[in-house]
Amino acid sequence: MAAGDCPAVPIVSLAAPEEEATKVLREACTKHGFFYLVNHGIPEELIASTFAAQRAFFSLPLESKLRIAADDNNRGYTPFEEETLDPEGSKRGDTHEGLYFGRHVEPGSPEAALPLHGPNQWPAEELVPGYRQATEAYLEAVAALGFRLLCLLGLSLGLGADYFAPLFARPMVFLRPLHYSAEKSDPAQGLFAAGGHTDYGMLTILKTDGTPGLQICTDPLEGWRDVPPIEGAFNINIGDMLSRWTNGAYRSTLHRIVTAGGVERYSLPFFFEPSFDTVVDALPQVTADPGAEQGRAGQGQGR
Repeated sequence: MAAGDCPAVPIVSLAAPEEEATKVLREACTKHGFFYLVNHGIPEELIASTFAAQRAFFSLPLESKLRIAADDNNRGYTPFEEETLDPEGSKRGDTHEGLYFGRHVEPGSPEAALPLHGPNQWPAEELVPGYRQATEAYLEAVAALGFRLLCLLGLSLGLGADYFAPLFARPMVFLRPLHYSAEKSDPAQGLFAAGGHTDYGMLTILKTDGTPGLQICTDPLEGWRDVPPIEGAFNINIGDMLSRWTNGAYRSTLHRIVTAGGVERYSLPFFFEPSFDTVVDALPQVTADPGAEQGRAGQGQGR
């Protein structure tokens, strides 16, 4: 997006005064379910090294990638077209491959007995030198960013900056590096890079390589609209869990990836969820707020 253009969704700056950032965030969450995040503090060098590591991994032969095929704890590699995010609207699987990494949980520990908890699967160091180091450093940095956003979310809901922190003592976090093929999407023919869906969790923190493709739908009558990348910014969106917590005041918005073709696309979505045993129900403090009627979210298809 060129400088001076009107952004597709609001821009939240972590360098802005707290009151201003909180106000913009609330407007974004009630009206759009999406916002750009700038002045986030994650070094560009770390972002660049993480993307370089993903490109190196995804360039490996399929047989090498399948050595760390996704396990029962949702950690590891998933091939092209294995995922179909919009089964009703798609004629075939989505044109991306990906990886899942979560918070490391030691095998044999009490926590490892929980669903979706366990150790990560990493490619061999000799196959992709430095891969684990770069990816773990990025995961740690973006998780810290998630905690900063929790403070703003708590303030925006009138709950206080520290409200959500105890519920994230052992957060469920998943980094999902994705590689989209250069094939052109064709919605009319049911071909998507990633079909229309809502995210099921609390927050998604997305960094892309700058290749366009993200579209959102906040009004079925208006249809889909582009959310172009802004250099240096993250895309943040609300998931079904936070929408439920706020009784729909904060929107979990339908979104998809539609690529123009001719170029591959890489992205780093990070899913930030509370501890496994957290009870998620509508907060009376929020539903009693007269301002909470803004932007009730409709039900969408979860990821």
